[in-house]
Amino acid sequence: MLNSSDTPGGAVNLHDPALYTNRELSWLDFFARVLAQAEDPAAPLLERCRFLSICANILDEFFMVRVAAMQEAAAAGRRPSTPDATPRDEVIMAVGDRVRELIVEQARIWEAQLRPDLAAAGIRVSGIADLDPDQRARIGQIYDDQIAPTLTPLAVGPGLPFPYISGLSLNLGLIVRDPRTREQRFARVKVPPGLPRLYPVGGHLVPLEQLMAAHIDRLFPGMDVVECIRFRVTRDADFDISEDADDLLGAVEDQLRQRRFGHVVRLEIQKDASGLILDEVSRALEVAPSDIYTVPGLIDMTCLGAVANLDMPEHTYEPWHPTVPPRLRSLDEEPVDIFHVIRTGDMIVHHPYHDFTASVEQFVVNAVEDPSVLAIKQTVYRTSGDSPIVPALIRAAESGIQTVCLVEVKARFDEERNIHWARAMERAGVHVVYGIPGLKTHGKLCLVVRREHDVVRRYVHIGTGNYNPATAHLYTDVGLFTTDDAVTGDVANLFNYLTGFGQPPEYGKILVAPSHLRDRLISEIDRVIEAHRAGQPGRVVIKLNAFIDGPMIEAVYRASQAGVPVDLIVRSICGLRPGVAGVSDNVRVISIVGRFLEHARIFAFHSGDEARVFIGSADMMVRNLDHRVEVVTPIDDAACQRDLLDALDIELADTALAWELTSGGEWVHRRPAPGEAPLNSQDVLMRRAMSA
Repeated sequence: MLNSSDTPGGAVNLHDPALYTNRELSWLDFFARVLAQAEDPAAPLLERCRFLSICANILDEFFMVRVAAMQEAAAAGRRPSTPDATPRDEVIMAVGDRVRELIVEQARIWEAQLRPDLAAAGIRVSGIADLDPDQRARIGQIYDDQIAPTLTPLAVGPGLPFPYISGLSLNLGLIVRDPRTREQRFARVKVPPGLPRLYPVGGHLVPLEQLMAAHIDRLFPGMDVVECIRFRVTRDADFDISEDADDLLGAVEDQLRQRRFGHVVRLEIQKDASGLILDEVSRALEVAPSDIYTVPGLIDMTCLGAVANLDMPEHTYEPWHPTVPPRLRSLDEEPVDIFHVIRTGDMIVHHPYHDFTASVEQFVVNAVEDPSVLAIKQTVYRTSGDSPIVPALIRAAESGIQTVCLVEVKARFDEERNIHWARAMERAGVHVVYGIPGLKTHGKLCLVVRREHDVVRRYVHIGTGNYNPATAHLYTDVGLFTTDDAVTGDVANLFNYLTGFGQPPEYGKILVAPSHLRDRLISEIDRVIEAHRAGQPGRVVIKLNAFIDGPMIEAVYRASQAGVPVDLIVRSICGLRPGVAGVSDNVRVISIVGRFLEHARIFAFHSGDEARVFIGSADMMVRNLDHRVEVVTPIDDAACQRDLLDALDIELADTALAWELTSGGEWVHRRPAPGEAPLNSQDVLMRRAMSA
């Protein structure tokens, strides 16, 4: 129930915690929506396995980062920082309860649905008991020849301390007894990460840990193996770099080494493990009972990614081949001059529907090969190992083009790759910059400066996603190419600020965090409210990954109270409660979960016939708005606006992939009206790209 404490005049107190949902619990709701995809019979079989693998991976990261941060904050006695104001110890307890429910659901989907369905399709993921006598005899030889040489038994006893357990490693924990003296010891054997987790045995795929357990007595000759169970630990992987660090790369590398030894935030252990072995492991690892999760069945379902990658196209999504954006298509097999295309008018690209290679990569590669280009400046937050973009920047520097790359070496879990690229670029003469102390640079920017006769012209790409060709095939993102002097001048000033020394500049068009992005977006909402009250029908549509920032939610609530319809497309975390009488009656929230990960950030503000549209890198979270360099740009070209607004309308009409948030905080899977075919927005956008 809402707090009865109202502001003067009878208005609802928009600071009331009852109007907000906790960030971590909302994230677990997103996990449940992804998990539902694994159960959906309409999805291809191997893709359902992929969703289970994705679920396991994102739950690992949730514990390594979010749960670790909550535990640290609770231990330090820090007060809640989110609008729901839920005490941290209560959140930690609620997270534990919810995760345990989800673990049981994961196991049920795997054992009751996917394993039988896979077997029916000829893919047998089997236990030892499922093998016939000949196959069991064969696995003994496989164990001796291929597995045993990689194993190291580590027992605990006098002079033998409890072994270090690396984060996310799968292990066998054993109680081993000497039959003569009756002495018992705990031992650990790590499941080797270099071997296939699902081992092929005569047409079956057998979990490696089961092959090991079936023959584990061979590692302890003359001993009795009293108990053998599986367990896995998750360690704190979150870290902060001091703003005073003189050597940022060195400080990050030090923290990466320390990450291996972060405290244990989760112990996953086989459901039927005895109290003896559970006590031994939890005591040695200093794990509290609340951080122990008993797992029925398969521990660490990330291995199902290997099943999803089997060559069985009849059980996967039909391959999608991104299309070349219409304006970049060649009619006579001659290369398209991308700079000429951008000069003729702004251009929007929508990945993965539009080809990242033929647009964003081509923009950078053409700049490197163009003798008229004087300078290239780019941000790198995450990129893949096979990306041609960073090697292109290296070639640019080697050919004498002024080349600047702002590398975010603190991009979580991509630190090592980014450090590698940063050092490679420095060796080639690229001016590598690591950003402002205390802020991550998350904006997606590429600036090309080109001499054209007696004019020096700037070209800019501003995107919502990383310069990463691998994720560009899987994530939905949008980007703007423009030569608009106001936008390109703003981007040039931002680069100069990030690489130089001075006060933050004034920006004419782009919206920048932490300078003023939140205030500018709130002012756009307020503009719609004022126009709506003056008789110009208003509407707000926002698409992003997470919406949890208190002031932004309050602005949406005010819009709803003024009668402005607000549509939010929020992929994961949403701290807002729609449909609350007198507060958010006019707010609708949906989440789209499908074959592509929805990643674009689009903001549309309608007043009468006028639409103000923006795209950029920022989600509505405190970390983005106050602790990162983010860039959001207006989309002024009418055709580009229509393209984005049409895409938003398609997604809002989705009845196949969309989930709708109720006022009670439940996510309900949308279904088409009786007699109507489901509308899959991602399929529609693929067809739209093909027909353009």
